[in-house]
Amino acid sequence: MHERMPSDWPLRRRVLLKVANTFGPKLRGGGVSAQNYREAGLDWPAEAETMIGMKRLTSLQECVETVLADDVPGDLVETGVWRGGACILMRAVLAAYGDTTRSVWLCDSFQGVPRSDTENYKADKGIHAEIVAGILGVSEDDVKKNFERYGLLDDQVRFLPGWFKDTLHDAPIERISVLRLDGDLYESTIQALDGLYPRLSPGGFCIVDDYLAVKACEKAVTDYREKHGITEEIIDIDGTGVLWRKK
Repeated sequence: MHERMPSDWPLRRRVLLKVANTFGPKLRGGGVSAQNYREAGLDWPAEAETMIGMKRLTSLQECVETVLADDVPGDLVETGVWRGGACILMRAVLAAYGDTTRSVWLCDSFQGVPRSDTENYKADKGIHAEIVAGILGVSEDDVKKNFERYGLLDDQVRFLPGWFKDTLHDAPIERISVLRLDGDLYESTIQALDGLYPRLSPGGFCIVDDYLAVKACEKAVTDYREKHGITEEIIDIDGTGVLWRKK
């Protein structure tokens, strides 16, 4: 039996979000306040452990709670973790419910996103990901320190460092209940789907962070779903991220 979550969890999510934050200059403008951009996950914050906004954090928590309540088998996986905030939240939910059987997997190069391979992935043409590698590249040691800050670094937290093309197909992950994709590019998204989606258990959730924000990411998802006959409804989380639940 899974007990109700403590009433202070919205506050805990806001700690990861760091609404009171020194804001990066990336996506702000248009008369929208800095706090509203942080709430919506539309900026690149200088201090927060996660870029994703409150709705995506809340949705992620609900997905983890649902697979626990429904006994959907499998670990929790994120591809593209940045400072680790989403994975910290997933590990915190497992701890709150006393689940000791699942791992949280952090799959990342810990060097930023790869240089766009437009020869093989034409949808990424015009995306010069290497320009922001210094912002998106967070070391494995720094991510571990963020887990330690919340007292959540333990044997249930597993790191899979390396480029997705080299790591995901042979990843030592048997089954997945929550698969969160945050690779931005067509290349990173399709590699994550190819390598990991077949291991997503029926009843598990596939979350795509950039589906409504990056056309190349959307195309990767569309191509994969069409190729494999995936028809589950895609649900808009907050105008940026989406999810669907595997049948």
